[in-house]
Amino acid sequence: MTNTVEHPAALDLRTLSFPPEFTAGAHNAVATCLRIQPDEKVTLITDRACAEIAASIALELEHVGCQWNAFVLEDIAPRPLTGLPEEILEDMESSQVSIFAVEVQANELRSRMQMTDVVNRRRMRHAHMVNITPEIMTQGMRADFLAVDRLSQAVLEKVRAATYVRATTPAGTDIHAELSPQYKWFKTSGIISTEKWGNLPGGECFTAPAEVNGVFVVDGVVGDFLCKRYGILKETPLTIAIEGNRIVKVSSANKALEKEFWEYTHTDENSDRVGEFAIGTNIGVERVIGNILQDEKFPGVHIAFGDPYGAHTGAQWKSSTHIDVVGLEFNIWLGNAEGEEQIMRDGVFLLDA
Repeated sequence: MTNTVEHPAALDLRTLSFPPEFTAGAHNAVATCLRIQPDEKVTLITDRACAEIAASIALELEHVGCQWNAFVLEDIAPRPLTGLPEEILEDMESSQVSIFAVEVQANELRSRMQMTDVVNRRRMRHAHMVNITPEIMTQGMRADFLAVDRLSQAVLEKVRAATYVRATTPAGTDIHAELSPQYKWFKTSGIISTEKWGNLPGGECFTAPAEVNGVFVVDGVVGDFLCKRYGILKETPLTIAIEGNRIVKVSSANKALEKEFWEYTHTDENSDRVGEFAIGTNIGVERVIGNILQDEKFPGVHIAFGDPYGAHTGAQWKSSTHIDVVGLEFNIWLGNAEGEEQIMRDGVFLLDA
């Protein structure tokens, strides 16, 4: 049985047309990544900007034969959202799966955190498709996620045995991340479970670091709404100096980017603190495209300043912000008392998986 939530002049995803090129990625999301079953219920959240992508997913849900409720944000709430609408939160309380395919706007993080609070509490399988685009649907979403999962598992086993990570790039990144046994590592490979909701396209292993020191040169992209505004930063990289897990200086030839990034990472007392240390593992992604949803899965290191996803990592502090930064062509070493092992050279994994 299929249900859609009706609103005046609301979009009906069942009748909305979409490019046939979306079908493979949509099928990957529903059948491979989320493994949705006919007896389950799904909450599908989208907006006008991503409605065609959501429609391709809705058709796959129809093929499964499950119950699903669809919400187009502009049909029920003004943007930017000040909070997630109650009817969506209520619908999630009876769903096993949720899908969030939305082009986010500035200052909407609170509404997304409300949503993931429900996901975490109810242990839902949740696909976080923030700022999903047609390009991503025909690239990262068409990856072999079973192969990505095998590589992610190999990386996960290595990093869980490490006490530190060291990483460099040709652009000038040189960072050292101390790891804490109190903070958990997770993989979000695109195969989504009740243990941890994940972004789609998937492909990363992440933790909250104990402490990061050094220089991170962002010649890939920055996250959140700044990603769409500034795009790929290869020609005007952002250099971030980090001491004791905090940003101490940022610099870029693009002074507008430099100013906005500094302001964003000083929103609250922990916005400038490294909350995430991650290794991208989506070997189906061949280049950065200027969209953080896919670009943070690009093979290499990315870190994020702000909230450490404490419900999963175990970190006890919080922030109202979270912004990722991505670099290119990484060399990565993992170390512990037994020695050091290089797992990536010039952006290519050295692991068998």
